[in-house]
Amino acid sequence: MTEQPFQNVTFASNGGTAHGYLAVPEGGSGPGLIVIQEWWGLDDSLKKVVDRFAAEGFVALAPDLFGGRVAHDSDEAGQMLSSLPVEQATKDLAGGVDFLLGHEAVSSATVGVVGYCMGGAFALLLAAQQGNRVSASVSYYGVGPGTPESYAGITAAVQGHYGTQDQMMPADDARKTEEQIRSESGAEVQFFYYDAGHAFMNPDDKMGTHKPELAEQAWSRTLEFLRSTVQ
Repeated sequence: MTEQPFQNVTFASNGGTAHGYLAVPEGGSGPGLIVIQEWWGLDDSLKKVVDRFAAEGFVALAPDLFGGRVAHDSDEAGQMLSSLPVEQATKDLAGGVDFLLGHEAVSSATVGVVGYCMGGAFALLLAAQQGNRVSASVSYYGVGPGTPESYAGITAAVQGHYGTQDQMMPADDARKTEEQIRSESGAEVQFFYYDAGHAFMNPDDKMGTHKPELAEQAWSRTLEFLRSTVQ
């Protein structure tokens, strides 16, 4: 594990403080967006995702849920994920919502949230806990301890992106999640399934599953969805 150099903001988190990486559009303002990390931590790959969203007009914030630590292999990542205090992570994410909604560059009355891997589960949990403060939740192959038991609190529109070859989040389980969200929340739900494995969006390809063409398709769908819902 190494310390992460990409933290550039500090914000309040339930009486304490949390850290993260913030990118603002060139135009100086835009809708607010929380971006939630994979199990690798707030690494260079996630920083580039945040920058990419900012280039598309969003004020994007990635809270650092691992406190500056970054994993370089799956064993480290698994250890860091298994030791993550879910309650504290949830508080830090909620603090990120507060931070964005109070930020002078944020033009929207709500925020969107996008998460990958462990972050995909937290994207749904944050939407369930924050109610109408989150208007869009995008989960990419969400797995891990942040997976909600109930989706009843979700009022946001929900979009999911999952691989049919995913061994960590099998497509059958993803379909069950899709139906549970739809039945418990009554939210607008659209899930997409791709001929790909877990983490097919990650260009660093640490798991050997990156699919550039499918990643671009999912990216386009995500942007269209966020632009229509986060206002």
